Amino acid sequence: MQRLGTGAAAWLPRLGVIAPGLALCVLVALGCVWLRNATGIAVLNPVVLALVAGIALGAAVGRPDGLRPGIGFAAKPFLRAAIVLLGLQVTLGQLAGLGAAALLLALAVVGLTLPFTVWLGRRLGVDPALSQLIGAGTAICGASAVVAANQVARGRDEDVAYALAVITLCGTASLLAFPLLGEWLGLSARGYGLWAGAAIHEVVQAVGAAAAGGPEASQSGTVMKLARVVLLAPAVLALGLFVARRAEAGVAPRVPVPWFAFGFLGLVVLGSTGLLPPVAAEASRLVVPVMLAASVAALGISTDLRALRQRGIPPLLLGVASTAFITTLALLGVLLVG
Repeated sequence: MQRLGTGAAAWLPRLGVIAPGLALCVLVALGCVWLRNATGIAVLNPVVLALVAGIALGAAVGRPDGLRPGIGFAAKPFLRAAIVLLGLQVTLGQLAGLGAAALLLALAVVGLTLPFTVWLGRRLGVDPALSQLIGAGTAICGASAVVAANQVARGRDEDVAYALAVITLCGTASLLAFPLLGEWLGLSARGYGLWAGAAIHEVVQAVGAAAAGGPEASQSGTVMKLARVVLLAPAVLALGLFVARRAEAGVAPRVPVPWFAFGFLGLVVLGSTGLLPPVAAEASRLVVPVMLAASVAALGISTDLRALRQRGIPPLLLGVASTAFITTLALLGVLLVG
């Protein structure tokens, strides 16, 4: 009991230091989530709104010393906890119902799009970390993948902000274009849903586009997108190994093992056992968007607008090319799957 009391007492000063900055980021996140829910506009992603709000707040008031510890906590430990909890939102049973061929398609689009984007980014002269973030966001699950991948890519705050902007722009364009393209291509309802789930960046964007094809398309698209979300952890682990290998060649500092990825996979498995009550998954759907938005708000507050402008056009071209690549690859896969 004495040891527990001593430990709690040691944590109290730390919590007092973190609380102001963390509270600010959480308040920004709650405001962004409320705005999306109040308007009912699905494309108003709270994470992206929090980025914009954070950048505006940082430009207006700067980063006072009293807020910096909490902002740093929100940008790293708080973010990692959110990614772990994201594992409660998908089960192995859902993935099994998709079928082996469709699961292979999910694996292919993630496994090929990320390295393609990194390769093309090198050809376009885009900073390696920024290329990795754009590739992760395109290949896996949009904003969540960008901020998760940055735990191993170690890009600057400006890289994260630019990658989020590019992913949002390209994903929104896909959301608007896919229903028209699906009708023009004459895809079946299931095929159209699989295509949307396999190609569109954000979960809400993919689900929204798939829903335009009817209930069957909505079901197949949602599960396909969840299959890509599950690949977040393996992809981040692989990216960490890639960065570490470059570190051995003297290109960058050694990157630590992303243990949060194992926590994510652990909760996917635990949630699949049926041991957790359904309320756990429902709670994660409420809590995770707020936590992710708070983390991105912290990144936005720390972003230097001048450095953001210096990134130029090539990263935007990379995002467009990566989106075209995954869209074409997913369509070919759907045609093969049937």
